[in-house]
Amino acid sequence: MSVTPIRLFGDPVLRTPAAPVTVFDRELQTLVADLTDTMMNAPGAGLAAPQIGVGLRVFTYYVDGQLGHVINPELTLSPELQCGPEGCLSIPDLRFDTTRSLRAVARGFDMHGEPVTIEGSDMLARCFQHETDHLDGILFVDRLDPTARRHALKAIRDAEWAGLPGPIIRDSPHATYGRAL
Repeated sequence: MSVTPIRLFGDPVLRTPAAPVTVFDRELQTLVADLTDTMMNAPGAGLAAPQIGVGLRVFTYYVDGQLGHVINPELTLSPELQCGPEGCLSIPDLRFDTTRSLRAVARGFDMHGEPVTIEGSDMLARCFQHETDHLDGILFVDRLDPTARRHALKAIRDAEWAGLPGPIIRDSPHATYGRAL
């Protein structure tokens, strides 16, 4: 298990929809462990596989002391909304008020292929929505109203990390899944 470089805004892998996981094996378990180690080291509330260059539908989360992961997530969202600050490890040090559903139910699988259902509200619901967006090639700034999005994109352009070379791209340690996108 290892801490892996996190891809930053502008990396095409962040805009590419991830493929469903079809093989639940030791390599998938290693991917979940790498995601967890990287998320905890950052530290962050969640991390999706595309953020470390792996185009698979997997994310990890750590919210209010609850640590877990979901593979091939499907969400059911409440109609009630919340608006609050949201950030992203791929857009470091910037937070913008983002509207999300107040509650979410995530259904998917664990790393062993067993079905999981996790209900969350507030921050956990926000995390599920944020990470599932990553799996669909959507960033939270895409969810902002047009005025807020313009401000966010300017802040991103002005950020110290903007324009820096991305992480070193290596062959994925998850060989059966091919190269990292």
